Amino acid sequence: MEGPKQVVRRGYDVLSRRYDDATGADSKYESWIDELIARLGTTGRVLDVGCGSGVPVARALTAAGHHVVGVDISEVQISRARELVPQAEFVNADAMSLEFPPESFDAVVSLYALIHLPLDEQQQLLARIATWLRPGGCFLCTTGHTAWTGTEDNWLGGGAPMWWSHTDTATYRSWLTAAGLTIDAESFVPEGSGGHTLFWAHRLSGT
Repeated sequence: MEGPKQVVRRGYDVLSRRYDDATGADSKYESWIDELIARLGTTGRVLDVGCGSGVPVARALTAAGHHVVGVDISEVQISRARELVPQAEFVNADAMSLEFPPESFDAVVSLYALIHLPLDEQQQLLARIATWLRPGGCFLCTTGHTAWTGTEDNWLGGGAPMWWSHTDTATYRSWLTAAGLTIDAESFVPEGSGGHTLFWAHRLSGT
């Protein structure tokens, strides 16, 4: 039986294009990306954890003059990202295998990606992300809103399963704070009968 990460990897390998079509890749997250670009100001280095096909996050950020490093577990997603956003740097890897020097990035983005990791790994990754941020650096992420773990057998009608695991907003809030991040804002993002939580956070200067 496949483990959860193998299900996620294979699911995105199979459904990469269908996912972009279903979620409106050209326009999704537009307001969030615009706000991130405004917060970054001058040219910066940005890590996109769970970058998918590179659209829209890496594409928009590179167009704004930033250097983007995108990471995704799906080989197909990374292959497409390299074609769609040749100006960025992309790595095909499990996010938990990543190693960067402290204070490597001005911002880290992780949209709809943390929830594809086991819960204990999510907490570990958040702690690592905090160390990769430069003092004052911005972290933009989506998390679960309520606790749930499960699989959808025929995700997006594409003939492949997908797996998720997430806890509740209060727990994510405590994990971010424990990692040394200050939460600037949070909001509920509805989806179907449920939704996710959007967090804006930053690493304090001098921490």
